[in-house]
Amino acid sequence: MRRFTLLLFICFIHLTSYGQTASQNRKLVLPQEQVWFGYFNQTRLTRHLGFWLDLHHRRIDFLDRPNQNLFRGALTYYLTDNVRFMAGYAFVGSYLSPSGVVRPEHRPWQQVWWSGRTGPLNVVQWIRTEQRFNRRIQGDQLADGFGFNWRFRYNFLLQVPFKGQTIQPGVPNFVLQDEVFINAGKQITYNYFDQNRFFVGLSYPFNKQLLLQAGYMNLFQQLPAGNAFANNHTLRLFLFHTLDFRPQQPAP
Repeated sequence: MRRFTLLLFICFIHLTSYGQTASQNRKLVLPQEQVWFGYFNQTRLTRHLGFWLDLHHRRIDFLDRPNQNLFRGALTYYLTDNVRFMAGYAFVGSYLSPSGVVRPEHRPWQQVWWSGRTGPLNVVQWIRTEQRFNRRIQGDQLADGFGFNWRFRYNFLLQVPFKGQTIQPGVPNFVLQDEVFINAGKQITYNYFDQNRFFVGLSYPFNKQLLLQAGYMNLFQQLPAGNAFANNHTLRLFLFHTLDFRPQQPAP
């Protein structure tokens, strides 16, 4: 598993480097500032079944105006406590500038999620596939029909507690995360590399159910034109909520 994880990480970093150095002729980088708010819920109902829910509101030019809203839900199958499979649907509404018209996206998705620990290094990883149906646009207005493409994502998250070796209530943690996005499909011409999200920050578990995460994220995205990139400096504030409704086992 460790060798497989290392191989994945090296491959995705290589693809990221390729995407970020492509189209060097007349390369245009657009700086942006954003603030992201998010709520994540993982609820376990039985030994093997549960659900996933996350909600997001994202603003651009720091807090000046809305940029995107996202709803994402899924059914979860727990193979073990540390390995999970998800399948679900997401709806994304992106605000077009300068009109403020909301562009809808319908996004079925699937995910393999796994976690592990080596000493104080608490690691969470996932591989996600998305089928993206984006409303076509003309300028800053909606057009008829939907475009389609695939997107593949690999996420690596590391948490290190300030005290002890496991995530414990009342003990803050250092957080390091990187997620790489790769596009695929007939309508993708230049931007096979979609984006990379690098995050560094802190997390604080209030109890076993609630954890707050805050920090800085750099989002580097290749735009469809191929030689244009967005470099987003983002303040990120996420709340993670974990619930377990399985019947408690009687003490022996």
